Amino acid sequence: MKRIITISLIFFISINTYSQTNKESVLKSFENYKNAILTDKGEIAAEFVDSRTMNYYSNILDKIKTADSLEVNSMGIIDKLTVLSMKHRTSKGELLNFIGRDLFVYAIDNGMVGKNSVMNAELGEVTTSGDFAKAEFIVNNQKTPFFFHFYQENEVWKLDITHLFSLGAMSFKKVIEDSGESENNFIINILEAATGKKPTNDIWKPLN
Repeated sequence: MKRIITISLIFFISINTYSQTNKESVLKSFENYKNAILTDKGEIAAEFVDSRTMNYYSNILDKIKTADSLEVNSMGIIDKLTVLSMKHRTSKGELLNFIGRDLFVYAIDNGMVGKNSVMNAELGEVTTSGDFAKAEFIVNNQKTPFFFHFYQENEVWKLDITHLFSLGAMSFKKVIEDSGESENNFIINILEAATGKKPTNDIWKPLN
């Protein structure tokens, strides 16, 4: 009986230690990603985002190269903004030679991923289950009803940015609604304000 109790205690301590280690690793990965975003270091940021995120950028790059105006216009606000922004702010030659990871790194290096998304963000309670973890989204020391999602890949906890897109889309739609502008005009004005030059109609056309 003592032997069973001892084994059970060792098992419990091991599980608890494993859980704590996972939580600490999640927190560390988030801090690394956050610091990379705030300092425009794309290569570092890329090490802490998951395969879902990289697949998203690969798909977006494909749309940048091949989608016509009808397809771009039918996209959700986040996808449309990303496609048009990349075409407006990046040369055709670069885009044609990029792979998905390159597009992500370029966006970070050139400050095209909003720093506001992480500047005042922190993680709250972290729960893990296998290779999945979620962490409370804390903004300005206030809890929100949203969560960051992480997946463990190659023994590193990595952030799934795509999970946050629904939150970003909600925020954009509210801002656009309050502006009284159409979605497309709002995006064009954002691009012009960010770069100091008016976007041409070419951003609606496929690169190929």
